[in-house]
Amino acid sequence: MSGHSKWATTKHKKAVIDAKRGKLFAKLIKNIEVAARTGGGDPDGNPTLYDAIQKARKSSVPIDNIDRAVKRGSGAEAGGADWQTIMYEGYGPSGVAILIECLTDNRNRAAMEVRTAMTRNGGSMADPGSVSYLFNRKGVVIVPSTDLGEDDVLLAVLDAGAEEVNNLGDSFEVVSEATDLVPVRTALQGAGIDYESADMSFLPSVQVPLDEDGARKVLRLIDALEDLDDVQNVYANFDVSDEILEAVGAE
Repeated sequence: MSGHSKWATTKHKKAVIDAKRGKLFAKLIKNIEVAARTGGGDPDGNPTLYDAIQKARKSSVPIDNIDRAVKRGSGAEAGGADWQTIMYEGYGPSGVAILIECLTDNRNRAAMEVRTAMTRNGGSMADPGSVSYLFNRKGVVIVPSTDLGEDDVLLAVLDAGAEEVNNLGDSFEVVSEATDLVPVRTALQGAGIDYESADMSFLPSVQVPLDEDGARKVLRLIDALEDLDDVQNVYANFDVSDEILEAVGAE
């Protein structure tokens, strides 16, 4: 590859990352607004808001943006939107089950955009309840591995309600019942262990293994959904090997 081509490719990748970061910032700000509106603007008395703020900070969202979002959500400052949470269900290529969590101020727009992204990328919408039973609501805390071992993390969270600790390579995933998310996060903090994020998540109870072609199609659909402004999270029950993920991600 020539020097100019290499520079052009790098610039394009950076533009994509920057665009994604912009969308991520907007989604994190929405989470803060909703948490503040639901449980008040004091993070010490509102664990959901505390976690939303921590996640935004870890993602380099400017402090001023975070503060304004808290004020809008709590009503201390005008301009807060009436965000509504909507969950859509569907199937992707290879019969992969998909949950699409939206936070929107326009239900009709969200529904239309999700449906369009699904149909254009080999997916189909499903009736409420036909897919969600394949997922369990869980608390998930991500801990950077740094110089920690799996046993260090396990020891810190075992008595707080953690069900399992999974080694993801550069981080650990601590899974608990949704109701134990705050105690698990608090236990990590008490042990002096830094964490990347603490979220409610939907984890699949059954997974669909995919080959490279299937993975490519499913990931294309998920990218299209996550690119929508109204979509906060996409959960899917596919399983791919590290080798396939690397091959698809390198394209």
